[in-house]
Amino acid sequence: MTFSEDEVERYARHLVLSEVGGPGQQALKRARVLIVGIGGVGAPAALYLAAAGVGTLGLIDDDVVGLSNLQRQIAFSTPEVGRPKVEAAAARLGELNPHVAVETFQERLTQANAAERIGAFDIVLDGTDDFATRHRVNAACVATGRPLVSGALGRWSGQVGVFAGRPCYRCLTPDIPPDAETCSRVGVIGAVAGVVGTMAALEAIKLIVGAGEALTGRLLIYDGLAGTARTARVGADPTCPVCAG
Repeated sequence: MTFSEDEVERYARHLVLSEVGGPGQQALKRARVLIVGIGGVGAPAALYLAAAGVGTLGLIDDDVVGLSNLQRQIAFSTPEVGRPKVEAAAARLGELNPHVAVETFQERLTQANAAERIGAFDIVLDGTDDFATRHRVNAACVATGRPLVSGALGRWSGQVGVFAGRPCYRCLTPDIPPDAETCSRVGVIGAVAGVVGTMAALEAIKLIVGAGEALTGRLLIYDGLAGTARTARVGADPTCPVCAG
């Protein structure tokens, strides 16, 4: 796999990194990453993955751009209010890096389509904000053997974790909380979405190029108000209905 002159200049800062270099950039170009939910986490993650040269990005979301999204979903602009998110994001990513192919799915990830959609990609990045969808994404990732990068946020904090087999995301959240907090209910500082989305993109890049130590089986918890971060290990649930079998 060779690079054009444009790509060599575009990825120059990657190519001089010992952990990336030519082989790592080629791995990025071959990679297929599916982003579930083009929201506060998915929007900045998509921008950084496209800028990094991920060869194919899949975008799945059934929503349209709303004015209240623009406070944190930086892939969109005011004239795009009312436009399907996957269309608006695909156009923005094409402007950022024309070498990236974008596959769009204007739909929700459901029990019926999860395995097909997720199985067509190498890595899944989940930025959705409801536990039912997160559990659905996790189950499909375990079933298809795809690593899952999960990002979540609320108020002034966020978390990022990587799940590859066991433990899985369901081990971390075995049950759906009846009073689960979402950004629409409790609010969120827009910049926190940028922090979490960027960290999620970084974990995906590390998995692709094999650099450093991914957050596999760990959860990075960021507190924006305190300006602190800590990492906690996720234990495997021996009774997990998804990965224990």
